[in-house]
Amino acid sequence: MDASLVGRDAVVEQVWRALLGGAPALLEGPSGIGKTTLWRALVARARQAGWTVLTSAPTEAEAALPYAALADVLRPLARHVPALPPPQRNAADVVLLTGDHDEAVDERAVGAATRTLLDAATGGDARVLLAVDDAPWLDPPSERALRFALRRLTRRPAVLVARRTGEAGPAPVPLGLDEDPTGHHPLRRVDLPPLGAVELHRIVRARLGGTLSRPLLARLARDADGNPLLAIELARAVLRLPRPPGPDEDLPVPSSLRHLLADTLRALPGPGRHAVRLAALLTVPTGKDLAAAGVPVEALDAAEDAGLVVVTPDRIEFAHPRYAAAVRDSIPPGVRRRLHGVLADAVSDPDERARQLARCAVAPDAVVAADLAAAAARHRQRGAPALAAEWYDRAAELTPPEATAERDRRRLDAVQCRLDSGDYAAAGRAAEAAAAGLTGPAHAESLLLRAMVAWCVDDLPGAVAVAERALAAADPGGRLAGRIHAHLTLFHDAPEPARRHAEAAIARLTDRDEHRPLLTAALLLLFFHEVRAGRPARTDLLDRALALEAGEPSFLAGSIPAIWWKAVDDHDRARTRLHRMLDRAVARGDEPWQHETLTHLGEAELLAGRFTAAGAHIAAARDLGEQLGTGLVGETWLAGMLDAHRGRLAEAGAVAAAGLRRADEFDDAWCRRIHHQLAGLVALSAGEWGTAAAAYGALAVELDVSGIAEPLAQRFEPDWIEACVGAGDLATAATAYDRLAERHGRLARPWTALGLARSRVLLDSASGADPAPALAALVAARAAVPADVLPLDRARCLLAAGRAHRRARRRREAREALEAAVAEFDALGAVAFAERAQAELARVGRRAPTSTALTATEERVARLAARGQTNRAIADALFISPKTVEANLARVYRKLGISTRAELGAAMGRPAPR
Repeated sequence: MDASLVGRDAVVEQVWRALLGGAPALLEGPSGIGKTTLWRALVARARQAGWTVLTSAPTEAEAALPYAALADVLRPLARHVPALPPPQRNAADVVLLTGDHDEAVDERAVGAATRTLLDAATGGDARVLLAVDDAPWLDPPSERALRFALRRLTRRPAVLVARRTGEAGPAPVPLGLDEDPTGHHPLRRVDLPPLGAVELHRIVRARLGGTLSRPLLARLARDADGNPLLAIELARAVLRLPRPPGPDEDLPVPSSLRHLLADTLRALPGPGRHAVRLAALLTVPTGKDLAAAGVPVEALDAAEDAGLVVVTPDRIEFAHPRYAAAVRDSIPPGVRRRLHGVLADAVSDPDERARQLARCAVAPDAVVAADLAAAAARHRQRGAPALAAEWYDRAAELTPPEATAERDRRRLDAVQCRLDSGDYAAAGRAAEAAAAGLTGPAHAESLLLRAMVAWCVDDLPGAVAVAERALAAADPGGRLAGRIHAHLTLFHDAPEPARRHAEAAIARLTDRDEHRPLLTAALLLLFFHEVRAGRPARTDLLDRALALEAGEPSFLAGSIPAIWWKAVDDHDRARTRLHRMLDRAVARGDEPWQHETLTHLGEAELLAGRFTAAGAHIAAARDLGEQLGTGLVGETWLAGMLDAHRGRLAEAGAVAAAGLRRADEFDDAWCRRIHHQLAGLVALSAGEWGTAAAAYGALAVELDVSGIAEPLAQRFEPDWIEACVGAGDLATAATAYDRLAERHGRLARPWTALGLARSRVLLDSASGADPAPALAALVAARAAVPADVLPLDRARCLLAAGRAHRRARRRREAREALEAAVAEFDALGAVAFAERAQAELARVGRRAPTSTALTATEERVARLAARGQTNRAIADALFISPKTVEANLARVYRKLGISTRAELGAAMGRPAPR
């Protein structure tokens, strides 16, 4: 065992076994406890084992350099870069500094490129280790890119991360390593314990060659708290003394590392101390930059002898990252500003020069401010909006008072960068501060940015209110007003004001490149809101917008065509567009757009009765929404709707109650409507007819108050009618039927046709009228809708028919319809409706069982298996274990006289034994 790993051999084995097993490992402990030494030993072991090793050991100074750490990690994978899609390839070139790109690179494209490169690495035969030392000093863009990639890799590499603890309280786990959706590879956290006197003695002796008495070593271990780095520094200070301190004497040095480093610095000759200070103030210190500052690299010899720095031909590294921080902290403020000025005149890199200028400037300076703004723009283009925001702010601070336009522009750019980075809280605060201090058009723009933040976090009323203030502050006829009108069209829930804003935006915007996306959005939103207002669908607006976008959906309203196609049950077309949008967003690494698209995909698949796909999209949308800091309203509601269909009524009911409370708290009409719908579905599924009818009635009132005649995504009238019939309120059921008929007359769709047919059967049966004509119409309506378009609605038609036949005492017809309904509900995984159909079937009475008859559970399992679903998928759909699925299938094979799954489809098509 290496002397530097004394006392850590068991920990090394523990972590190595975790990495071999695929679990990520996190080494934790206070600064100097030996994390870096252990980390290096594990990295070396992986290399010796033939692994592909991707490492980064960032320093505190490098935390300000966007993608410094990511470049270290990805550099061994540079050979894969040419095969990346163009947006990802450009992003990777910028990160690795292998290309000269002037166009802006979206930070999210960097994340997507990182994922693709890591997928390429892990797809080979060699094991891959991703190892990061000193994780707190990862630059934020690198951290976000690596976190993005790790969450989405097809095959996750072994991950080893080290970080210090104990300085700022609990902190989030780096790179999201504690987030394991599969549960197969839980994070292995290793808190390095302090070392004892024996281990410290061996380490001190190996490093310093001196001999200390055991009592003195015990005191040293106590004062160093078992920390090997601090123990070495204490021992070095003790060995410099003319004699060891006595048992009753204090150690002559403080236990603070910062103070110890101050002693070391004071012991350096003047030129050496000056060189160390300059090196600590550089982001990445090099001999070239020191030479340009008038300091030869030989001036660092004494510091290297003292163990403070390591000088290599390429760069200068501090022996421990804490040393650089301690050196910087020891420099008096006046001296520090002067040294920053020296470095600003010496360095050649424009970004480093701007950084040094920012730290030595004490008064407004137009040149320095311009340099900083230019550096911020470069960072923004490289996909580091968070860092760009800080530099824009500093540029605004240093802009002379008379340059009002430049100062205001830089403040607004800072706000936009924070919004682009997804830091909505910081963007909101910055926008509010800008709005309070700016005037004229800049004031209006700051308010628009604040409204955009409100929209991103699901605060629709706030977005409208602030955007209206922005509009009042803008020139009514200008392009800025057109931009604000376009956003207000999106923010408004009520159709009429939204329509007016859309028309105003279209009148003020042109199809030039700068305004084309907003003009496209305004056209789409005008089409959308005219339909919602009950007007005839102006598909010419939709066609014009689709032609104008030329394959590049508008960021503001690109989902509108998919919403329309969902509403008219053209699920394939909606799905195709949404998947194209998702692929584009993934290629660019654009997580906010992915979030929106996944939400719409979840709803599209829910409406299409594809619950497994819906669940996957909704879960992904919720995951992204939580990371982005959205309000999680829409995706949580969709999850509740899915739960209600799957029979998880308690969970769905809790979502509905929480959503209604939120709607009241924020006076959010949209939130209230969707959660009334969910509350109604939960009550309907539970057979609580009166509660369901009340919820749907409240939804209808909300829509009428909002002026929404056609709520495209909300299909509630058939359920309202069913609830009213169940509650015995036939008058309200008839009113709801008329309302549904109006919707069908305005815009006939498969779901309205099926809903009318189903509702007519329920009403006629409940009122005592002969349901035969309505049942015949129901059969025709169901036959007119393909099985893969609205499978849930078609199955519910069978349920309604079965109930009607049962009431008319036609037991055979009732049984056939209900058994078919159960089978179709089971195939979909619609547990709540399957249970209702089973309850109706029980009232009819099943056929007498035979020795070969399948039980209800066996039949459900068999039908799902016949459709090609895996045992795991069947288990998830029916809420049973995979072992239970296997046992049921074994009995099914025996009863049906078959031996393989391949025979199941044909066997299930046989007539049931009577």
